[in-house]
Amino acid sequence: MKFFFCPIILFVSMNSMEIYDFNQKSDVQGWTIVDDVVMGGQSSGTFTLNENGHGVFKGRISLDNNGGFSSVRYRFQKLAVKEFSRVIIKLRGDGKDFQFRIKAKSQDYFSYIAPFSTKGEWQEITILLEDMYPSFRGRRLDQVNFHEDFFEEITFLIGNKKEESFELLLDRIVLK
Repeated sequence: MKFFFCPIILFVSMNSMEIYDFNQKSDVQGWTIVDDVVMGGQSSGTFTLNENGHGVFKGRISLDNNGGFSSVRYRFQKLAVKEFSRVIIKLRGDGKDFQFRIKAKSQDYFSYIAPFSTKGEWQEITILLEDMYPSFRGRRLDQVNFHEDFFEEITFLIGNKKEESFELLLDRIVLK
């Protein structure tokens, strides 16, 4: 029986790649907050690690001064994604809508976006890479969906065009 399970475990691990696994020893210094204050807004977000080892993105969205968003981004060395088709994110939100974003090159002016809704409980969100569409400053671009062989930045963003507090707990981000 052990012999039967080993190949399955190897097969699964060879067909997935961990982007980030939050735990009590995680160093979240590489995660950066970008709020609407860069454009004169007054929203505020923070990113910390809680006592259970989950990444916690939380804050308050303000519409003052044409504001309305908060985000947390993580940049890393170019990650080859050609053999993968989806991103799986284990998270717990507060019932609000968020966006998951990627950039093929961190200096690109646009991101590829996938909106998702949270339910107030732990859930796994599956995002197909080919469904992620290009967008810049809230406007969908007339370009093809994600088709690159790599990316080097991920972002979580909230911007629902209303004043609200938010909290998103992150456990794991994996490519499959």
